[in-house]
Amino acid sequence: MYIIVGLGNPDKKYMNTRHNIGFDVIDAIAEKNDIVVGEKKHKAVIGKGIVAGQKAVLVKPLTYMNLSGESVRSVIDFYKVDEKSELIVISDDVSLDMGQIRIRKRGSDGGHNGLKNIIMHLGHDEFIRVRMGVGEKPPRMDLADYVLGHFSAKEREVMNEGARTATLAIETIIAEGPDAAMNRYNARKRPPREEENMVGGQGD
Repeated sequence: MYIIVGLGNPDKKYMNTRHNIGFDVIDAIAEKNDIVVGEKKHKAVIGKGIVAGQKAVLVKPLTYMNLSGESVRSVIDFYKVDEKSELIVISDDVSLDMGQIRIRKRGSDGGHNGLKNIIMHLGHDEFIRVRMGVGEKPPRMDLADYVLGHFSAKEREVMNEGARTATLAIETIIAEGPDAAMNRYNARKRPPREEENMVGGQGD
């Protein structure tokens, strides 16, 4: 069984924001695989079904970004899965171009508060994560304001296509393993800049 977690903030005001792209990818996976994500359990909204031939639980934490680990820990404990191989976490990333994805089997939180909290609750950083690019913030703009900002209609089209690609990548992770997915889908990352690190925004 796989636990697939998309990170975001639950309030309606956060819909269509850069920080909520994890929720959007969960919605794309659910739509493609006819899974209803509507049951409230484990401090999240979840849906159970089949993805790439395997049982899967889709998870959208309701804890707000900075406390995402509380929900993830609860789901992992309930379903007794191996979080090092059967947990997939989807998050936003400002160091990748809009709609691009980057898959990793382990690593630091990269300044992303949702990933930071998950690592804290798991006690390690060895879990599969799919980072979705939301584009670089404009100069002199506060990072929290940027990630909590809304996509334009044109950007939304790009991100919708990115969500479909992320869905295919996650199906590849499940069917063929993370290495195959990394080889097939990883985008080249721009050189990191300190101010590009992700943060949890206001209300997170």
